[in-house]
Amino acid sequence: MITIVIIVALLVAIFTASVKLIPQGEAAVIERLGRYTRTASGGLTFLVPYIDRVRQRVDTRERVVSFPPQAVITQDNLTVAIDTVVTFQINDPAKAIYGVDNYLVGVE
Repeated sequence: MITIVIIVALLVAIFTASVKLIPQGEAAVIERLGRYTRTASGGLTFLVPYIDRVRQRVDTRERVVSFPPQAVITQDNLTVAIDTVVTFQINDPAKAIYGVDNYLVGVE
């Protein structure tokens, strides 16, 4: 009886490690043994248990980032403070994770 309980607990642990749910509007960068294999977008994703892992989830929706005002000198030597608002969207989550250390600072 104890062996059956242990086997069922093991099967439940393997099942929960192999199935991941990625919400719509997000993408997950998946690594196999520490190396990039694929990017999974919204939906149900199956992984090889204990070999594949989700490295990071990336929000793929459009973002709006506001930056602090910066002083700018015009042609007629006037100092003007400019407020900056940037909208951006991540199209390739793997490049956002592996290509840049912090992509929000890179946008700034």
